[in-house]
Amino acid sequence: QDYTWEDHGYSLINRLYPEVGQLLDEKFQVVYNLTYHTMATLRGVDTSVLRRAIWNYVHCVFGIRYDDYDYGEVNQLLERSLKVYIKTVACYPEKTTRRTYTQFWRHFKHSEKVHVNLLLLEARMQAALLYAL
Repeated sequence: QDYTWEDHGYSLINRLYPEVGQLLDEKFQVVYNLTYHTMATLRGVDTSVLRRAIWNYVHCVFGIRYDDYDYGEVNQLLERSLKVYIKTVACYPEKTTRRTYTQFWRHFKHSEKVHVNLLLLEARMQAALLYAL
C-alpha cells in the first residue's frame, strides 16, 4: 500500500503539530512547483515531468516507490551523471565535490542546477519524514 505525504504524512504531522505540518507542506509545494520554464537555452519548456522524475528518483533511492508512477520516465529523463549526482548529494552529501557538480548538465545554468539541489534535498527530507511518521 502506498504511504504518501499527501495522503498520510501530512495528515499525521498536522494532527501532531498543526503549524509545522502546514509549513512543511507549503515548503515542499513551493520547491516542487518552482520553474522558470527554461532548460539550458530553451524557453517555454514544461519542466513538470523532469521535476517529478527527480523527486520520485530520490524517493526511490530511499526505498519509496509509487505504483501509479512509470519509473521508465526516470531512465528516459535522467542521464547517468545526473543520477550519480543525485545519489551522492542525497545519500553522501559530505562526498559532494565541485567536480561532481560540474559533471552533470554542463550546458545548463547554475540556477537550474541549484533548483535540482533544492528538489533533491526537499524530496530527501520528505522521504525521511515519511519513514519517521
